[in-house]
Amino acid sequence: MNIRNVRAFPVDLSRARKAEKTSLQRKGRQPAGPMDRYPEYRGRRGAAGPAWPSAACIVEADDGTFGLGLTQHSGPVLPIVNEHLRPLLTGQSVMATEKCYDLMVRASAAYGSQGATSYAISAVDLALWDLKGKLLGRPVYELLGGPQKDRIICYATGFDIAWYLELGFKAVKLPMPFGPDDGIDGLNRAVEMVEETRSAIGNDVELMLDCWMALDVEYAVRLGESLRPYRLKWLEDYLMPHDLDGFAAVRRRLPGQGLATGEHWYLAEPFLYAAEHRLVDIFQPDVKWCGGLSAAVRICHIAEAAGLTVAPHGAMNDPYGQHLVFAMPAARWGERSSGVSPPGVPLADMVELPGTAVIEDGCLVPSDAPGFGIESDRAWLDRVAV
Repeated sequence: MNIRNVRAFPVDLSRARKAEKTSLQRKGRQPAGPMDRYPEYRGRRGAAGPAWPSAACIVEADDGTFGLGLTQHSGPVLPIVNEHLRPLLTGQSVMATEKCYDLMVRASAAYGSQGATSYAISAVDLALWDLKGKLLGRPVYELLGGPQKDRIICYATGFDIAWYLELGFKAVKLPMPFGPDDGIDGLNRAVEMVEETRSAIGNDVELMLDCWMALDVEYAVRLGESLRPYRLKWLEDYLMPHDLDGFAAVRRRLPGQGLATGEHWYLAEPFLYAAEHRLVDIFQPDVKWCGGLSAAVRICHIAEAAGLTVAPHGAMNDPYGQHLVFAMPAARWGERSSGVSPPGVPLADMVELPGTAVIEDGCLVPSDAPGFGIESDRAWLDRVAV
């Protein structure tokens, strides 16, 4: 069975949700980000970002069966998929996911296989795996050799701590609202925030802190040292992703503190370098950004060989990450981000892809339906298309 067509188009998945996402603001302030050094953007994460909608990709087989992949940044993704990757993959075997992935990475090398191109590759790769599973009548996690675990232990990201505990989560992650440009006051307020949270959750719930590229080496070290009494499981994404020497410096200067990053690393190669140089303890690839499932599996194998763990970014938000974590031994945690759900709103009301498994009592078991188990038909695609 060969690939008949590949097509990418913009989508608005909020049209499929029953409830609105909760805000990640804390006391009127957005989480910190790399643009916070400029006053007009401080405390307004994402304000400088593009307004591109998300992107969906359909890969269709000769018999009309199709697989669905998703990613972000449709602005650059659509022309890469529709003008370059489509003719490259048309006529290739649906089952040849390794070849198709290699073709996309090599063919895009001249203009860069990482960054925006990696988002495009991710969408196509996920659609291919979905299609492959449908044609074989098996869930994707079985195609990867899973299941490796009987359930996925999940954590929630956001500020509605009491609600997360009520939902059964045994681990929570706070977005960091402050950075170097907030000075000592910001550092003190960050410590106060973590102290209040640890007091609220007790010592039987894990606690993490996501700094989303907002810090520098000195601030990250000062923050990590100040937070030692509160037993953070990990400090996350504290430097710009290209600052590999900075990651090495923080690793040297914060011994004993769990460190995590990787959602803005693309393809497997940065993770291999990080493993070889012991830059962090936990890898956090996003399966919809890093090059798709084919890249994410490589990253998990690198981590496993190096004795590291994987906590993929936003993995419990949709079936793609769910199937990856369910199959891979190195993947120990599943993140429910995107605001989780507003207090009092069931997690099921936040589902965007029909057929997505829902977290129950802090754990999740993915759908065992063929492919990623996404129950999308042409009518649903028409409804979310922009």
